[in-house]
Amino acid sequence: MEAKKSNEEIEYSVIIPVFNEKGNVLILFDEIKAVMQSLGKRYEVIFVDDHSTDGTFDDLLSLKGVTLMRFRKNFGQSAALDCGIKHAKGKIIITMDGDLQNDPKDIIPLLKKLDKGYDAVSGWRHNRKDSFSKKLFSKISRYLRNFVIRDHLHDSGCSLKAYKKECFKDFNLRGEMHRYIAELLAIKGFRIGEIKVNHRERVNGKTKYDFKRVIKGFLDLFLVWFWQKYSSRPLHLFGTVGVMISIIGFIALIFSFYLKIFRHVDLSDTFLPTMGIFMILIGIQMFIAGIMTDLLVRTHNRSRAQYSVADVIKLEEDNYENIDVEL
Repeated sequence: MEAKKSNEEIEYSVIIPVFNEKGNVLILFDEIKAVMQSLGKRYEVIFVDDHSTDGTFDDLLSLKGVTLMRFRKNFGQSAALDCGIKHAKGKIIITMDGDLQNDPKDIIPLLKKLDKGYDAVSGWRHNRKDSFSKKLFSKISRYLRNFVIRDHLHDSGCSLKAYKKECFKDFNLRGEMHRYIAELLAIKGFRIGEIKVNHRERVNGKTKYDFKRVIKGFLDLFLVWFWQKYSSRPLHLFGTVGVMISIIGFIALIFSFYLKIFRHVDLSDTFLPTMGIFMILIGIQMFIAGIMTDLLVRTHNRSRAQYSVADVIKLEEDNYENIDVEL
């Protein structure tokens, strides 16, 4: 889909990961098309189907002027976003959910905010149209984020965001990390903005948010904390813990020596010598683990994809073309 001549560079890439959103994707595309055409610049729309089983992909095949990507199995929203971002050609990348709860009309204020010197702008669903349990988990998650990583965003989980393409250079998403993209970018020094956006009630389909995703998100939060504090110096974390444990063990051994020599205490009646030796050994292991982790961080190949793409289909106005790509 384009608004100007095909030889012009693509200005905007709109990426929508979808999983079982039949009844939503066709309406969403019409709304996106209307908004993007009003901008008067060339754009592309990329749908990444996370192995839907309800006929969503058949609906997507009926569209014209979009790029479709389909996974061989369900890999999750983070993988779908990562795949779409790596395939995008636009200077500005816009992401949003495929459930119609994000309003495409908010793309325009996102882009206006981005023009004010920000590298990325996140939406804030200040008036959410979700169930009480979902809003409760989100509020708890926000307090945890503020406590663990001092996240100043009101709504990190909102998928409606706009980014400059350079934000994603050497950037890979894993697990449930899609909700922490802004925080990961902030760690790298990018300037992050936020605006209030409209949030609509879900009309078709069921929410994919469940307790398992809450647990995964909680674990990924601590991974973000690790990357924020120690991504370039893991030895400082493991080494510090190891040294502290070893010091406690060494003090226990000194105290045991004092009891034996000066107080004539039978050490078979105390656990101090065993505890002291054990803690020193644990401390040494933690220190070695820090060195090994430091080496792994420096040599790990980050380009390896954690998903498998079955098809990449570019739907033109009158037909479609299946594209062979390596991701």
